[in-house]
Amino acid sequence: MKLHTKIIIGLVLGAAAGLASYTWARDATWTAWIREYIAQPVGQIFLRLLIMTVVPLVFCSLTVGVAGLGDVRRIGRVGGRAIGYFLVSTALSATLGLILVNLVRPGDGLDATVREQLMTTYRTQAQGIQQAMTIKPGVDMVVNIVPRNPVKAAADLDMLGIIFFSVMVGVALTLIPEEKSKPVQKLLEAGGDAIVKIIDIAMQLAPYGVFGLIFVVTSRFGWDLLGALGKYVAVVLVGLLLHGAVTLSAMVRFLGGLNPVTFFSRIRASMVTAFSTSSSNATLPTNLAVAEEELGISPRIAGFVLPIGSTMCMNGTALYEGVTVLFLAQVFGVPLSIGTQIFVIVLSVITAVGAAGVPGGSLPLLMVVLATVGVPPEAIAVILGVDRILDMSRTTLNVIGDMSATVYVARTEDGWDARRVRQAA
Repeated sequence: MKLHTKIIIGLVLGAAAGLASYTWARDATWTAWIREYIAQPVGQIFLRLLIMTVVPLVFCSLTVGVAGLGDVRRIGRVGGRAIGYFLVSTALSATLGLILVNLVRPGDGLDATVREQLMTTYRTQAQGIQQAMTIKPGVDMVVNIVPRNPVKAAADLDMLGIIFFSVMVGVALTLIPEEKSKPVQKLLEAGGDAIVKIIDIAMQLAPYGVFGLIFVVTSRFGWDLLGALGKYVAVVLVGLLLHGAVTLSAMVRFLGGLNPVTFFSRIRASMVTAFSTSSSNATLPTNLAVAEEELGISPRIAGFVLPIGSTMCMNGTALYEGVTVLFLAQVFGVPLSIGTQIFVIVLSVITAVGAAGVPGGSLPLLMVVLATVGVPPEAIAVILGVDRILDMSRTTLNVIGDMSATVYVARTEDGWDARRVRQAA
């Protein structure tokens, strides 16, 4: 049985077991014990094993990828294509989300009593997120891309800082004599190979880790919160589905030259890993393996585009932020003009780029957007109960966007031919 099949089985069984325990034994001591001492630790160990490899993998793959491109001018061209694709696809995603939330207006129907109950339940968590806000959109966010200390950036999982440092090292390797740069590149390639082996070991735990992560969510929340916030959840999920099935599929077809059905069938492992971990960073190792083995994309293109995409290509996050801002504005009766909504799209794209690629990483910056347009930041407490489910879904779309960008860049820069993928399929 293939690994991604085992992961899907773990996902389904974990959700079924969690819903069953929530339905028939939600207050039982043994349910809480299993969640706290078995499911949660197993899931977190699997997640930490993946996150543990992110920093060395990004540094090795991105540095080697940049150095492998050779010409500094080509690095700029490839980077420009990738970032341009990221921004365009993210802006389209945010726009789609705002169109849907204006058509459905889910916030108009939320009962005031339910709103107050949610605010009371999650107020403390919302205050904790607000206190944790350290990055704000604007000049400071741009300045903070350049790390004062790359070691501290690695310890803090500051992905933009790590990416900047890795790119600079890769550029420097192209500017020094080849007899000096080659040994360093070979060392980094060997380091990257070693990290990949660690990932292979970690992925053997994936079916059990996925079971644990999903069980914790479904056994704790069940379907109650989905009932209270059903319209909002439906708008986000439909928006994510439409963007993936229509917008990104069209971009894969016309910009990448690849049949979307083939594309999605080949990246199943990436989508399942993204959904179960809720982390673009944790999914990066799987993405690199899938891009090279399933799509036949060269390591230097995949190693350059995907690490950047795991931080900057946040299609799902931008759509989620736009929908959430307008939903909460509707709930609290804050009118937003067309001009303000366009501003929300711009802020959603900017803050999505700055969001950490970890579970819940977009929430602090979402509070910044809320405050900017006049919605109380603490209003985020209303949606915290369902955010875990939405986080899993939007991370999946983020990863699909990363992979589609890699297909586009590989075709335009590396002579990659989609026909080989179809033949292999």
